[in-house]
Amino acid sequence: MANKRNYQRELDNVLEKPQVRGQRLFLHSCCAPCSSYVLEYLSQYFEITVFYYNPNITFSEEYTKRVAEQKRLIAAFNEKKQGYEIHFMEGDYDPQIFIDMAKGHEKDAEGGERCFLCYELRLREAVRIAAEGRFDYVTTTLSISPLKNADKLNEIGERLAENYGVRYLTSDFKKKNGYKRSIELSKEYDLYRQDYCGCVYSRAERERAKKKE
Repeated sequence: MANKRNYQRELDNVLEKPQVRGQRLFLHSCCAPCSSYVLEYLSQYFEITVFYYNPNITFSEEYTKRVAEQKRLIAAFNEKKQGYEIHFMEGDYDPQIFIDMAKGHEKDAEGGERCFLCYELRLREAVRIAAEGRFDYVTTTLSISPLKNADKLNEIGERLAENYGVRYLTSDFKKKNGYKRSIELSKEYDLYRQDYCGCVYSRAERERAKKKE
């Protein structure tokens, strides 16, 4: 059996390199709360462009609320000037792309194959644009969530990055108390913290869980 990879150690090894300072990172973000710790952490090393691409968010009102929080958080971080400047790029918002992708997987459990396809949908667009923009690295905030599969995220990210000719920054941002810190920062910046991932299927599962509670 192969040894389990330590993504945090791999990330540490990259960050220890002096030439990393000021290089450009294209960071796919799923939401402001999840990005909060990642931005605090990595803006000390990289000039980051946050890429907000989440067609999995089924409802436009929810999408609008989340993207506004992402912009507000970035503005607040930049105002503090405690790291490299953070930029923002919004991807196209077309939830039909996700609905089409999920066909045949509507009944998958959360964290299953439908979610893996969703990882790939979002990461493919992030990696494609990172390669076109000649960014030094690309990664995603998704691994900060205890509900997201870091092994699968890194597997998909590395495969896509190799195909497009860009470097993927492996990560498991929940390590080093990253998830705990994201909760603290969410309180500090009074961020809206959604209680489901974004798609109609995850919301339905969350509603069922609430009824059981």
